[in-house]
Amino acid sequence: MDWAGLAELLRDAAPSMLKGTGYTVLFALASMVGGLLLGFPTALMRLSRWRLARAPAELYVSAMRGTPLLVQLYVIYYWLPSIGIDFPPVVAGVLALSLNAGAFLSESIRGAVLGVSQGQWRASFSLGLGYWSTLYYVVLPQALRVAVPSMSNTLISLIKDTSLVSVVTISELMLATKEAVAGSANPLPLYMTAAVIYWCLSLLFEALQRYLERRLNRAHR
Repeated sequence: MDWAGLAELLRDAAPSMLKGTGYTVLFALASMVGGLLLGFPTALMRLSRWRLARAPAELYVSAMRGTPLLVQLYVIYYWLPSIGIDFPPVVAGVLALSLNAGAFLSESIRGAVLGVSQGQWRASFSLGLGYWSTLYYVVLPQALRVAVPSMSNTLISLIKDTSLVSVVTISELMLATKEAVAGSANPLPLYMTAAVIYWCLSLLFEALQRYLERRLNRAHR
């Protein structure tokens, strides 16, 4: 294919791919929020002394981390309706991504909390602070600084994981690319363009990660 033909191919595919990119960003952001909302309480449940609190959290984390995200999408979108639980494609996609990310984020948060010295807990208790006050005012600010890199890696991976929601007919970037490829005799340039877009989005979130790390380290110092 000559350069003129390549330019025409990309120009024709640009509107649908740009629209798909917008949906990809929206799905990733919604799943990030959902993952964080699930990850924090799950981490606290896994840190609990009570077995009744730890057991369901451990089961959830094990199931989400031990099974492919694609299978989780199929279960939520295709199997749950057979037992009367039906989700629209967008909700099913965001739910699956959030559940998957929440499991990994919970482990990052739990590990960071466990990494805070026990002396911090004892010093806070000696000052009259209770468990939750110590956790909120003393431990979590320190743990968050430690957890940001691993949490950011999980969140950045959501950008690429959104490509899987095309299996539930959501027109994000990958599905938009497949639809453009269907009418082309040369699919490689379109797939390469999609890969570059995913890469640029990942670089954007990596820059946000570095910014957060600098802010948290400055506050710590």
